[in-house]
Amino acid sequence: MPLSPEDPPTGSEFIAQSLAEPENPAEAALRPLRFDDFAGQDKTVERLKVMVGAARDRNDPLNHILLSGPPGLGKTTLSLILGNEMGKQVSITSGPVIDKPADLAGLLTNLQEGDLLFIDEIHRLPKTVEEYLYSAMEDFRIDIMIDQGPNARSVRLNLPRFTLLGATTRMGLLTAPLRSRFTLQSRLNYYDHATLQGIVERSCDLLEVNYQKDGAAEIARRARGTPRIANNLVNFCRDYAQQRAEGVITKDTAAAALELLEIDQHGLDEMDKQVMRVIAANYRGGPVGLGTVAVAVGEEAHTLEEVHEPFLIQEGYLQRTAQGRVLTEKGWQLTGLQPGGGQQGDLL
Repeated sequence: MPLSPEDPPTGSEFIAQSLAEPENPAEAALRPLRFDDFAGQDKTVERLKVMVGAARDRNDPLNHILLSGPPGLGKTTLSLILGNEMGKQVSITSGPVIDKPADLAGLLTNLQEGDLLFIDEIHRLPKTVEEYLYSAMEDFRIDIMIDQGPNARSVRLNLPRFTLLGATTRMGLLTAPLRSRFTLQSRLNYYDHATLQGIVERSCDLLEVNYQKDGAAEIARRARGTPRIANNLVNFCRDYAQQRAEGVITKDTAAAALELLEIDQHGLDEMDKQVMRVIAANYRGGPVGLGTVAVAVGEEAHTLEEVHEPFLIQEGYLQRTAQGRVLTEKGWQLTGLQPGGGQQGDLL
């Protein structure tokens, strides 16, 4: 969905769209294609380089790899880079799309030797499909049932040696048998501001956008540590600079554009603030269940858990405990309320 300064999606809507919508051609053009162009996630990248180098030296397919972490941090990009570095094709699908074993069989039998199959949201694979993956990953074969009733029979399909690349935002939902079949399990973390500023500057250069360093820094500071959000903000700030400024993304121009999107100087949107205010004002700072918070703010619990909660926890505004979500001291300060119910000032 194109974004316009005339009527942009704001705050929570903008961030949710950035993390949930399929990639558009503009985003694809900004993807790095090689490890040398990929910024951040140094430990994960080094592990992948070791595996790629060893596989190429032995002329073997890569071993299976599982990448986890919040959305928008580069799991799909790294998978495409692995394909480029290995000189092999990458087939991309997602867990919810593969709803029966025949779908998986079709994907696997269309692979060539050494190709990579990337399954996003692999934690959402149906159990029956997941069980077929076990023999495919270990023995490169699957046994499927043909026909039903007395005519039913098992047919063994031999598969080319392939690499399964799994990506998940919910590592805890993966079963132990599936996790154990991945040679490498690596988590991607939120980016620091300096690294994210480098990504913003690279995107501006690729898009031939005029910018100043402090303008790029302002975008990076409000991008929630997430490259995908940063690139979407770059596109909107470019539009805003053309329509409301002199065509250059300066610090003031970026700040004005992001205020129009209702993204504050901390990278927080209105829904982030509403979640914290509800926990503070209605539930005395918690603990309170996520489902209860979702009803109170009028948002899906899944959206809160995938989009808002990871950043609030990462930045120290919220804690997740066995009893529920609890507001931290930093979160109390931002709400302008005090644990006893008094006001500190209206920061929201």
